[in-house]
Amino acid sequence: MSNQLTGHVCLVTGANTGMGKVTASALAKMGATVILGCRSAERGAAAQKEIIAATGNPNVSVLPLDLSSLASVRAAAKQVQSQHPKLDVLVNNAGAWWLDRQDSVDGIELQWATNVLGPLEFTKQLLPLLEKSGHGRIVNVASTAAGGLKLEEVGWTGKYSGASVYSICKQANRMLTWALARRLKGRPITAVAMSPGLVNTELNRSAKGGFAVVFKVLRLFARTPEKGADTIIYLAADPSVAAVTDQFYVDRKSVPCKFRSPEEEEKLWALCEKQAAGK
Repeated sequence: MSNQLTGHVCLVTGANTGMGKVTASALAKMGATVILGCRSAERGAAAQKEIIAATGNPNVSVLPLDLSSLASVRAAAKQVQSQHPKLDVLVNNAGAWWLDRQDSVDGIELQWATNVLGPLEFTKQLLPLLEKSGHGRIVNVASTAAGGLKLEEVGWTGKYSGASVYSICKQANRMLTWALARRLKGRPITAVAMSPGLVNTELNRSAKGGFAVVFKVLRLFARTPEKGADTIIYLAADPSVAAVTDQFYVDRKSVPCKFRSPEEEEKLWALCEKQAAGK
């Protein structure tokens, strides 16, 4: 175990499997205190045990976190605040995809609640801890498979395409990162987004029928979770990008993001604030 991140506190959502688990393990190996944000306590505990055994770092804990529930998000943030005096790194990695339309416990379309609203609210709740670190980093896992966002259609009460809504959520992730970076200007917190590429993970485990066949074929060409997590780990821990903010990364390189419009980003931010307030 190296000591590069000794004294740092890092939180990774969706950390019990796939890229999240790889990222959490890498940060623990660098000496960080790592918090595993997991919806399943059982799977989180199993990942915790594996990471401790693999890294020799005992400072790995499990945080119950269901991003589709605003109550769970706020309770998890309060738990982190009560147990840690600061937070150095927040990796918003968790994501989900469903074929059929469902509502969250808050009455919000489930993919949007899980992939967009929950992570944004969680991040906002943790900003004071990130600021206390003096050098907080926020890494949002987005995608190049993004597009199609029309704010007036959010909710999707008519015709529904799970794949399309997932792409819309990934566009929203990128836009909200830029809106957040503007709000953090002058504060010791950076915010970046990244795309891991096509990765063989459990994200598409709900696929059925033709979608299941398509994803089975795609997995033959997909990256490993280790390859997908490489840029996440780089952005979370490498000293060379400690001050980088408001950038979109692919394979450790900053690339242009076509979803940049402060006016539209502010409209999206306002919509999310309204939803988070239950309006």
